[in-house]
Amino acid sequence: MTTFVDRVELHVAAGNGGHGCASVHREKFKPLGGPDGGNGGEGGSVILTVDSQITTLLEYHHSPKRKATNGKPGAGGNRTGADGQDLVLAVPDGTVVLDKKGNVLADLVGHGTSFVAAAGGRGGLGNAALASARRKAPGFALLGEPGEARDIVMELKSVADVALVGYPSAGKSSLISVLSAAKPKIADYPFTTLIPNLGVVTAGSTVYTIADVPGLIPGASQGKGLGLEFLRHVERCEVLVHVLDCATLEPGRDPLTDLETIEEELAQYGGLEERPRLVALNKVDVPDGQDIADLTRASLEERGYRVFEVSALAHKGLRELSFALAQIVAEARAAKPVEESTRIVLRPKAVDDAGFTITEEDGAYRIRGVKPERWVRQTDFSNDEAVGYLADRLARLGVEQELWKVGAHEGDTVVIGAEDDAVVFDWEPTMASGAEMLGRRGEDHRFETQRPAVDRRRERQRGRDAAEEEFRAFEALSSGRQAIEGDDEDY
Repeated sequence: MTTFVDRVELHVAAGNGGHGCASVHREKFKPLGGPDGGNGGEGGSVILTVDSQITTLLEYHHSPKRKATNGKPGAGGNRTGADGQDLVLAVPDGTVVLDKKGNVLADLVGHGTSFVAAAGGRGGLGNAALASARRKAPGFALLGEPGEARDIVMELKSVADVALVGYPSAGKSSLISVLSAAKPKIADYPFTTLIPNLGVVTAGSTVYTIADVPGLIPGASQGKGLGLEFLRHVERCEVLVHVLDCATLEPGRDPLTDLETIEEELAQYGGLEERPRLVALNKVDVPDGQDIADLTRASLEERGYRVFEVSALAHKGLRELSFALAQIVAEARAAKPVEESTRIVLRPKAVDDAGFTITEEDGAYRIRGVKPERWVRQTDFSNDEAVGYLADRLARLGVEQELWKVGAHEGDTVVIGAEDDAVVFDWEPTMASGAEMLGRRGEDHRFETQRPAVDRRRERQRGRDAAEEEFRAFEALSSGRQAIEGDDEDY
């Protein structure tokens, strides 16, 4: 049964924003009291937060799909819909968040560090919020935005100061068990360590963490054995300790050969060239172990390594190794710049940023930009007035002028949005804009089919004839009432 997972693929989906409400206030003797449609609620976001009590990504291995709740729609009486609940996912310290292409989205280090993996959709505005001096009673509301959905990859990189590396059965687990209070699995066969073990070591006034990385073998950086799965756990360490077995009985192996093999794998993995190295010649308490250590110590020191002869079983040389590691860790910590508790990141808008771009693709003009694409998602295209409002917003943003500049003509195809979620329409540059063009609620005269002038004259004449006929009928009815009232008075 799997008990430790340090890499998972997760599908996260934020909640959708609630739709705005189109409503008109009504009460006795006030049938049209003005717009009172409320706004939709905000969709919940998916947030990753570091929890120091979590040590594995196992929970997300079993449940790889997570979704926040949707915002509620607005209602009449200026009632705003309820916001969706944020979904907070606890992750271990040292979690790296990547997209499907391998690009790093966030590096979560430190308790409480958080990252919004999927942002909730905005709630749509109700018609009360859309009312203005020119548009007094909007017959439409904005739709809520869909929540963001994405596939992410989470990788766990252990946050430790010291990493013990070496061949399987070199004694790494034994060392960490005597240097700290950790109790890893220890046995006399290879690959007993299937997960990185962490321990806390106190040496004088310095407290640091130490991790033993599962056994590396030749070809680990290309996926052999367990090395590739756990090499990422040494990336954050300040110092590497080569644990060399001085009592191995395998043919073709000796401390110097083991060191060269492990260094080659670390070099192929990359990114660890500048880390300081120490060498621990382990198992010097067994027969011939001390002799091998004496033979190899001089060669290691000639290569620039600081060498310690240790024995986890006999507790030999452990104090010297522990204090040497503490000194390196303390120096590394002192060299790091002190980070402020609160950092404010300013990203000013470029002076030439129009908020959108227009490119010509296969005879069509594609418009991309945060605002235009969001406005399209918020528009109810079954409502002509809402479509007219979208046209007004695009005109105020300068889209029509830019289309003229890039050479667009009347009737050309214009696309707003990405290929998988775009709106296509034919451009009509002479189309008027403004709230004065609005007719009945939910309609916009700009989207009616233009009729010939003679048809419009005939319709106006029919309207005048109907009004005259109604007026004559009203006069006849009035004269009849007067005659009846006169007879009653004579009676």
